[in-house]
Amino acid sequence: MAEEQRPDNEQPESHPSLGDFAGAYAARSGISRGEDGRIDVLQSVGGGRGLAESILPGLVFLVAFTIAGQLGPALVGSVAMAAVFTIVRLVQRSSAVQAFSGLVGVAICAFVANSTGQPKDYFLTGFFTNAAYIAAMAVSVFIRWPLAGLLFGFVRGEGLDWRADRRRVRRYNVATWILVAVMVLRLVVQVPLYLADNVVALGTTRLIMGLPLYALGLWLAWLVSRPGGGPVDGGTVAGGTVGGGAGPVPGPRNED
Repeated sequence: MAEEQRPDNEQPESHPSLGDFAGAYAARSGISRGEDGRIDVLQSVGGGRGLAESILPGLVFLVAFTIAGQLGPALVGSVAMAAVFTIVRLVQRSSAVQAFSGLVGVAICAFVANSTGQPKDYFLTGFFTNAAYIAAMAVSVFIRWPLAGLLFGFVRGEGLDWRADRRRVRRYNVATWILVAVMVLRLVVQVPLYLADNVVALGTTRLIMGLPLYALGLWLAWLVSRPGGGPVDGGTVAGGTVGGGAGPVPGPRNED
């Protein structure tokens, strides 16, 4: 039987590569860099809206519980605040994932606390989330695919080329450990407060050590992983900048 000939203009079927998946992950992470090559930390954590969506539901829960001393009103207020943000996103035609992700997260926290009747359990799921991130990032370093490299490499225009340079791998390892340290610090501070039933202190530290601490860790990780021998990458924090960057940048848009 004659071998079937492929038409000249027919391209072989292509499959997504590991680089494609890594690039898509970096884009979804929201890590953002301006035209001047500097990381925009505020934009990378979702901008002003991202900060508000991350902080306000927990803040409403904390204030309502402190004033009323009852779990029910605090849960209702927290979920209502998250619902407001969801409605605003839907009105502005944001994607359904963006619109509902925050609401689902807050609803899960409220469900757990309501099921146990313990106000402190509103913060319980955050511990598991942080533990999962710690495990994933630690594994990424041990297998020589540090998560910081997957995030920053595509934002800097390096793709996966940094993996061929041991110095770049080491820098991205350090950057990844900085992000791990953020997650570990949260658990070290907050778990004892949870075990002590100190809801007010737990809620306060959760707000402080949530997105604001992550933004600081992200900025430091960007700085320590900057490419050597070229312009120094920098960060933008609350309007301030440090250094400059290298290479073209794709345009991606990034909890406790």
